[in-house]
Amino acid sequence: MERTPPDRRDLLGACREGVIAICELAAHFSDWSVPTPCREWEAIDLAGHLRCVAENFHEYLNDAPNSRLSRLFAQDAPAALLVRQLSRQNAAELAVLPPATGREHIVAFAVSAEAYSDRLLDVWDEPYLSYRGTKLTAGDYAAAVCVEWHLHAWDLARALDKDHRPSRPDVIAAAWRTGVPHLPAPGRGDEWEAVLRASGRSPDWHPE
Repeated sequence: MERTPPDRRDLLGACREGVIAICELAAHFSDWSVPTPCREWEAIDLAGHLRCVAENFHEYLNDAPNSRLSRLFAQDAPAALLVRQLSRQNAAELAVLPPATGREHIVAFAVSAEAYSDRLLDVWDEPYLSYRGTKLTAGDYAAAVCVEWHLHAWDLARALDKDHRPSRPDVIAAAWRTGVPHLPAPGRGDEWEAVLRASGRSPDWHPE
């Protein structure tokens, strides 16, 4: 399928929608030890992960196009290896995160995520990373950031036995095709459910 980046305004709007959804869902948690669709992570782990990745995105932007993320992608390794390396990085960062409540993690996440969006317009067309001949600008990678926020909003919603669905699934599907060139494009059918499946999630997941 053709890799057509989503409209800049639509993408930034979707990013903010994802951040707002995460913050609103966080307000409903009374027990942060509940399971989530993210493998072995409880809700508190997911909140900490969101804080870590939001901070990482600033680091990657500061160091682009020579960030540790761009160096990882420049190896042109198979997607499965990239996913494992990123998973190990996520686990290591989560392990050394200072103790905090779930809501404290989410507040820190929201501050970082909003600041990241504010920075993007000035560097939108700057080189960011390259993977197997596909070159991404900072604006292109903002698509991956957008997808990250909405997928984790869905994870938090499911942990509460609720649902999250972006208002513009077409923007999220286009963001996936633009921002994650190492992973297969979403399949046919409902665009949001196709993104969930492409990420390895089951749209039917519910807490036991």
